[in-house]
Amino acid sequence: MGEKRDWARSEGESSRELCPGWLREVIGPIFLMIATPMFMMVVYHAERDFNGSLLDVFMHMVTNPSWMIPFSSANSLWVSPVDAEAWKWIAGFMAFELLLMRVVPGKEFKATMTSKGHVPVYTANGVQCLMISLVTFILLGYYQVVDPTRVYDKFGEILAGMNLFALVFCTFLTFKGRYFPSTTDSGSTGNAIIDFYWGTELYPRILGWDVKQFTNCRFGMMYWAIGPVAYAWKQYSDIGYVSDSMLVCIGLQLIYVTKFFWWETGYFCSMDIQHDRAGYYICWGCLCWVPSVYTSQSFYLVKHPVQLGNFLSAAIFLTGVLMIYINYDSDRQRQEFRHTGGKAKIWGKPPVKIDAQYTTTNGKTRKSLLLASGWWGLSRHFHYVPEILAAFCWLYIIYIYIYNMCVYIYTSLSLRAGDIIYIYIYIYIYIYIRHFHYVPEILAAFCWSLPALFENFLPYFYVVFLTILLVDRADRDDARCACKYNKYWDKYCKLVPSKIIPGIY
Repeated sequence: MGEKRDWARSEGESSRELCPGWLREVIGPIFLMIATPMFMMVVYHAERDFNGSLLDVFMHMVTNPSWMIPFSSANSLWVSPVDAEAWKWIAGFMAFELLLMRVVPGKEFKATMTSKGHVPVYTANGVQCLMISLVTFILLGYYQVVDPTRVYDKFGEILAGMNLFALVFCTFLTFKGRYFPSTTDSGSTGNAIIDFYWGTELYPRILGWDVKQFTNCRFGMMYWAIGPVAYAWKQYSDIGYVSDSMLVCIGLQLIYVTKFFWWETGYFCSMDIQHDRAGYYICWGCLCWVPSVYTSQSFYLVKHPVQLGNFLSAAIFLTGVLMIYINYDSDRQRQEFRHTGGKAKIWGKPPVKIDAQYTTTNGKTRKSLLLASGWWGLSRHFHYVPEILAAFCWLYIIYIYIYNMCVYIYTSLSLRAGDIIYIYIYIYIYIYIRHFHYVPEILAAFCWSLPALFENFLPYFYVVFLTILLVDRADRDDARCACKYNKYWDKYCKLVPSKIIPGIY
């Protein structure tokens, strides 16, 4: 059995975190493991059956409490998790992606060595698998081998089935990490709740398949590409065309997902993979929450098509593309800096860097390079957005948003206090669940939410919780780096004083 240790945080990290340890590790996980499956289904019903209003869902729950009884009717909150057609989609998708992971060729990639001396090895074939998946899905739909519209029609049953699978799978992973781990980077805290939520194993493998590469990348992120295509197919089937808002939304999401798989080897060296164990926190989130919430904008647009016009479509799309590029280029810049041992020029100049040292858990001293120039000289956790463009985008979009929301509230009172309450509940939930990248990603997410315009707030939940999530993530990462690098991190913070927004925070 693995070493008994608190895998949820590094030693000394709690004093620097946004939330205290007892909240993050005990109370928060218990609440989230109860609440997140319900909220996942609430979002689904709000978008499909309640015109995007969370308040209407809540009022329906109050006036019809039997609706919350699992499987009480075909239209209850908890739809059946054992629908045969839904499981055909789930099993077929999983089997296809697992097959691609194994048979599609790609370069061998060795990630960062762990403190126990383990070097994770991956096959870097993400882009190839993405292209094969998209083309195969479209061809199967075009030749009527499968009906892509059924993904939308059966999405509730698919989510219910995935929730059941993920809970069983996380239970298995907890047991596996304690009693037959794949590597020595494993262990138990001695608390069953924390073990289940945070995970007990860093790099679990089953029959040669890397678990987190599958759940995070080849299921969650791959569905983020496939799902919106299915939703666009459904919209075309219903109204005879695909709205320009849907095209902008899924276009930006496909570009973002393609960027992710192009940079997948960098993701293998990120916090998700190197620090977060394979438990409910990561695996349930990628198997259930990502398909549900991350595709919510395009799911919403199926029944709420919006015609933006050529100018607004182009403006939103190009702004989103720029944000995604900045997000990618900042990751590329740091990765190239590390791969060249700090010799790569940054924006045509020698890099400003710190040669840091840290001590591993087995007492060995290792070296690491901290980049303090280029995008990473602007702030410690901010993928730089050109100041003028960011100011223009935010001020213009916020102005339009506030104006439209004020008019809409005044004329119809559609956005009511209950919706605001749900917004803050979602913020609390997603402080703890899965994370993404920083300000350019938030702006890009805003851009692919913006085509839904402002009739309902629900399409913008992703942007709200992403913003709060990344503030928390930056705080956790700062705490972990401060514990790891000590005086070298203090020196780095003097060179780069801003955490996220240059000169502000």
